[in-house]
Amino acid sequence: MNGGPLEPADLSGVRRYSIAGRKSLVSREDFVRLVGPEATAAELVQSFPDILVGREFKALAARIARAVQSGAKVGLALGAHVIKCGLSPLVIDLMERGIVHGVALHGAGAIHDLELARAGETSEDVAAGVVDGSFGMAAETGDAMNAATRRAARERCGLGRAVGREILESGAPYSHLSILAAATRLDLPATVFVAIGTDIVHMHPGVDAAALGEASYLDFRLLVSFVQGLGGGVWLNVGSAVILPEVFLKAVNVARNLGSPVADLATADLDMLRHYRPRVNVCERPVRESYRLTGHHEILLPLLRVAILANLRETPG
Repeated sequence: MNGGPLEPADLSGVRRYSIAGRKSLVSREDFVRLVGPEATAAELVQSFPDILVGREFKALAARIARAVQSGAKVGLALGAHVIKCGLSPLVIDLMERGIVHGVALHGAGAIHDLELARAGETSEDVAAGVVDGSFGMAAETGDAMNAATRRAARERCGLGRAVGREILESGAPYSHLSILAAATRLDLPATVFVAIGTDIVHMHPGVDAAALGEASYLDFRLLVSFVQGLGGGVWLNVGSAVILPEVFLKAVNVARNLGSPVADLATADLDMLRHYRPRVNVCERPVRESYRLTGHHEILLPLLRVAILANLRETPG
């Protein structure tokens, strides 16, 4: 290319077309539908624009409803923040309505669930407690989880079911807020996956590491059985960035290795941030149909529940 100043390009020869023949990605028909203050929650959801996540949100709700109506299963993997955001009653409601057929938690989720059932409160100021080493040292929590762990190994029922039984049989005053107790009461699969050293109860005396590993591994095998029957259904990963996406991928792999195709499965990842493992291990590698909704649990999940019920034509209350 020769040096010197550039000459402006001559645009008189560009090829053009009529917008009438163009495929547009946004149409006025997709715009938000304005509703008044008297609108129901379902009407509010339906007013969302049929654009980007507005469309995806409504599509996920419809997909879950179709799974339920067809008799397929819906599984729910929950990070601990779902419980800490006050959403246990919502999860329990979906279980009682027959919309969610199985739940999976990691160790922290089970601990928060147990504390809520026993004390009606959970979570602590980690920064303050770690200064003097008192973080995570509530005796009642450690003792109760250790008892459930030993029970799980003894009765070979898995850690999720053992915690649920301990809550129900101990007469915990707030057992109605426990997801694991509800799963036990409803006889639904509830599995807990523990990473040794990550939970506060692992700092307590009396931890039976062998029982803990055996109980959590039994829950993995139970999850594989659940996933074997998940074809045509939906798996939702809500608020778990690492442990539960990794567990889910392995469960799907083993299920297919054993001969279950787990076909026509849809997955979804819901979290306030987008993470690598939920994307690849939940929404990409194991399935062809997936949804990703980014937002705060305490807002997103109540809206999703109402949208599902609207698709099923059920009463929210």
